[in-house]
Amino acid sequence: MTKNAKSALHPGSRPPSAVEVTPEGVLAAALQSPGRPPRYAFVPLPPGALVPAIGEPNLHSSEVVTKAIRSALDEVSPRRRAVTLVLPDSLVRVFILDFDSLPTKPAEIVQVLRFRLRKMVPFDAEQASVGYQVLSHSKSEYKVLAAILPGPILAEYENAISGADYETGAVLPSSLAALETLDPQEAALTANLTAAALTTAIADRNDLLLYRTLDLPADPAQRIPEVQRGIAVATAYFEDRMGAHPRVLYYTGHEDARTVAQWLNDPEMDVVDMARADPGQRNAIVPASAAGVAGALTGVR
Repeated sequence: MTKNAKSALHPGSRPPSAVEVTPEGVLAAALQSPGRPPRYAFVPLPPGALVPAIGEPNLHSSEVVTKAIRSALDEVSPRRRAVTLVLPDSLVRVFILDFDSLPTKPAEIVQVLRFRLRKMVPFDAEQASVGYQVLSHSKSEYKVLAAILPGPILAEYENAISGADYETGAVLPSSLAALETLDPQEAALTANLTAAALTTAIADRNDLLLYRTLDLPADPAQRIPEVQRGIAVATAYFEDRMGAHPRVLYYTGHEDARTVAQWLNDPEMDVVDMARADPGQRNAIVPASAAGVAGALTGVR
């Protein structure tokens, strides 16, 4: 999502480096040359420096966050100053919308989306950043993926990027970015888990059938049952649409995939990591998912 927003949802328009900012720390990745894997670097953040919230300031220690962004990006030596910013899912509202028709100009499409979304989000849609991608269309129907983020929240993170002497070239929520690490020849069920939220999605080739973010309770004892229920709902939706139980759950998150598999206790479904940083790289985050930044770089040259 950029401020005009269409381009961030299209891989070819993104910068060759990305940075994901989370309460735990900053993970950066950059493509050094075509055909080679990204280089990763991670800089931890102290507890409380960053607290994702959609209705209040997020960066409680902006100087610390800015310094971490600079350190992580400098470590991977980006080829350009522009980077893709990957944000926590809980900050971005994502919708799959149907329209009978759409204007031809991107700016006019964004205005149509703002009008449609203004009663669907708990913040000012007119001051928000809106991104979209047309998933499919016919003469009488358009299926659109739309993402919207509060303007003041985005400004906080963009200011941290500029304070680190870099530029925000595109913005994506973590789960949408992570989906691009997959090249499913059949429908794929995914889950992205953080301490604060669970996002489940179902991707079928170039289509998105489900995208759902569930805020999790602060009490760890209540969190696991909510994760189990959230994934069970997505699994049931997959079965309803595909007529079969998913064989694989493509997982990304701060918990180990084996731990999540134990929570689910589903012998018919394997839980596999979508992407992880290479443990052989100096300063790479291990063990932790790199699916967000890796997906943000997918298709970028």
